[in-house]
Amino acid sequence: MARNTHFQFKQFTVQQDQCAMKVCTDACVLGAWVNVENADRILDIGTGTGLLSLMIAQRNTYASIDAVEIEAEAFYQAGENVESSPFNGRITLFHAAVQDFTSEHLYDLIITNPPFFQADLRSPAEKINQAHHADTLDFAALLSSLQRLLAPEGRFAVLLPVEEGSLFRKMAEEQNWRLDHELTLFHQPNKKAFRVLMEFRNAAGAACDNVSETLYIYQEDGITHDPKFRELLKDFYLKF
Repeated sequence: MARNTHFQFKQFTVQQDQCAMKVCTDACVLGAWVNVENADRILDIGTGTGLLSLMIAQRNTYASIDAVEIEAEAFYQAGENVESSPFNGRITLFHAAVQDFTSEHLYDLIITNPPFFQADLRSPAEKINQAHHADTLDFAALLSSLQRLLAPEGRFAVLLPVEEGSLFRKMAEEQNWRLDHELTLFHQPNKKAFRVLMEFRNAAGAACDNVSETLYIYQEDGITHDPKFRELLKDFYLKF
């Protein structure tokens, strides 16, 4: 996806020139895929441009959405994106690390595209490091925050690279979270999976079968979008 200064969706525009994390295809898949039904209060951890909050607000027309962002320039740009959207009355932004964030409410759904590299080559740009590396929010801190902020019957969804996703799943299951729904994302057939999207809930809740799916962005030619991908993003992408 091109790194333009803004990205135009069907119902809103995302300005992104001040954000290290630009609009990316895998985050759009998360925003379109996550189950937003029966969620009155939703929290977006590490909102960046505000993309996920805006997508969720479009799909769930009644929820109140709180969005937390630690990086100052991203926080202000997310505020501009929310303010100029049709959903500005339902999204509230907080400039804070989620470890320090408190709320008088527990959340029915928490969604996050977190910093995911637990150990990796670093960028000389500190904003990019904050966005990509887990220095400010490692998996243990994220799971602790989820435990504190999620309602007992609530659920949370996370987007990670495949290897980090396996690590996160193991840590989550050790802390009594149950994986209910999983989507493995591929660029195209015959390529390695590059992202995994997972939805968890408290293992003490009612049991249900784990649903595991795959999604290809492109068909084998690497140019034509896969029909399932088009269907998922048709309410958001102008070209669909």
